[in-house]
Amino acid sequence: MNVLSIKDLNKRFDKVEALSDVNLEVSSGAILGLLGPNGAGKTTLLRIINGILAKDSGEVRISGEESNLKVARKIGYMPEERGLYDNMTVADQIIFFGQLKGGSQPRLREVMREYLSIFNISDYENRKVKELSKGNQQKVQIIATLVHEPELVILDEPFSGFDPINGALLQELIARLHEKGVTVILSSHNMHAVEEMCDQIALINKGRLLLHGKIEDVKEANKTDELLVTLSSPIDIENFSMSENILSLVPDVSQHGRKGYTYRVKKREGVSNLPLLQELSVGSEILHFEEALPSLNDIFIKYTSSL
Repeated sequence: MNVLSIKDLNKRFDKVEALSDVNLEVSSGAILGLLGPNGAGKTTLLRIINGILAKDSGEVRISGEESNLKVARKIGYMPEERGLYDNMTVADQIIFFGQLKGGSQPRLREVMREYLSIFNISDYENRKVKELSKGNQQKVQIIATLVHEPELVILDEPFSGFDPINGALLQELIARLHEKGVTVILSSHNMHAVEEMCDQIALINKGRLLLHGKIEDVKEANKTDELLVTLSSPIDIENFSMSENILSLVPDVSQHGRKGYTYRVKKREGVSNLPLLQELSVGSEILHFEEALPSLNDIFIKYTSSL
């Protein structure tokens, strides 16, 4: 079942076409990475999903229901522009936002304390928000987003302001949500986190959806004829530069942690792997080889820089 279904969605601000014929489906329990450069239309899309902005045309459905403010109670949405009340205590803040989404106070308090413990800030329950560090305020914002136990969670740049330790805590929390069957949309410029956590991506630029699918399928569709080959000893690249089989041969620094010497090999069109590997193995043992699939960062740059 699709938790989110968007069909032919359009939105314009005066002469600016913010969204143009966007079609997107997100299945129950998926973790979707929403990617796009600044100004691509991501925030406009998320606000329409939450019923904050009105669409010009098209359809947005949450679990089969047309999106509106009432249906949006099923959503936990943390916008990029954070909004906490400085003089409220952490507990009052979280319970307040949970009640706005229809949660009952006893259950909200129970869930809140579970999340406070996960984020290691249980001792801050009765402290005012303004007394917290920016990182801990971010944790409170995330808990306020999740406390009413939504079936769809949308986090816009959730890693902003987090150090690696707190970033790891957030990743663990999202993994827990995934285990419970919660659907998560993660809008972020942190390509490493998206690649590590998400099973699907959607790439939007200039209001148009350019890519949508499982990460492995998107990578497969965008791969080039390249191999990563790890040898037991270094080779003289110059001697291979005139090879009929090799278009380019360069050391691959991203494989630095692997034992041996790893090279990124660009094959000429129509060349099979066997003769190429035989040529590379002259004078050195092949320890490992694999297809060099593009990273999400490579794909992001490819699609957003071409428009």
